[in-house]
Amino acid sequence: MKLAGRIAIITGGGSGIGHAACKLFAQEGATVIVADRNLAAAESVAKEIVAAGGKAEPFAVDVSKESDVKAMVEKTVAAHGRIDILVNNAGYGIAGTVVSTLEADWDALMAVNVKGVYLGCKHVIPVMAKQGGGAIVSTASAAANIGIHDRAAYVASKGAVAALTRAMAIDHVADGIRINAVAPGTIESPYFTKILSGPDGAELRRGLEDRQAMERLGQPVEIAQAMLWLASDDASFCTGSVMVVDGGWTARGDRKLQKKA
Repeated sequence: MKLAGRIAIITGGGSGIGHAACKLFAQEGATVIVADRNLAAAESVAKEIVAAGGKAEPFAVDVSKESDVKAMVEKTVAAHGRIDILVNNAGYGIAGTVVSTLEADWDALMAVNVKGVYLGCKHVIPVMAKQGGGAIVSTASAAANIGIHDRAAYVASKGAVAALTRAMAIDHVADGIRINAVAPGTIESPYFTKILSGPDGAELRRGLEDRQAMERLGQPVEIAQAMLWLASDDASFCTGSVMVVDGGWTARGDRKLQKKA
């Protein structure tokens, strides 16, 4: 039980990597705040965890809104007295170059993917500092290391998450707070399930699989396992790192897909 007795907030917990992380953290003894903009999804994950014998509570939050994030942190502290772990996982991607991406779409994505990390940390770090420490893990992307075609805003946002992780780690190491990130490759998630359900899905899947050296998509639990390690005492000497978990994509380098995915 690597996280026995700890209180963990996981944003984007209603699906994909966040869902897997919520389940895994609960299995390891944490009380999990399943935070998601979709309350029904958060409630479903929380019920699943409780049914399996774990501890979980759903919370509706839009991570791009400070009032939502502040309320989530305050209510968690009021109910549990502390916050030991924050996983900034909420995020999404859009297609487009800097020329084709609309300003409103750019701003909306940055508000979730980057501002959401900033707001979560802004309000959780003082709680952790007061209690003597904690662990923060954010979701970056392997794409931030090598860049990918037609995803300018997404790549920029995940590069910002990686850079912000290193900056915050230095700023708050004296508070006993370890701050790290994971950089996933292409993961079998609801986002890609929707993309791959079209008429060209099989071809797109082959292209996505081929750009990773292992020639397959990753599974959400494989990223959750990395998050667990970074959040646990096993990673006691690790801060300011961005752990790449990408099936060898970064090592191999990107391959141009025949069709945009």
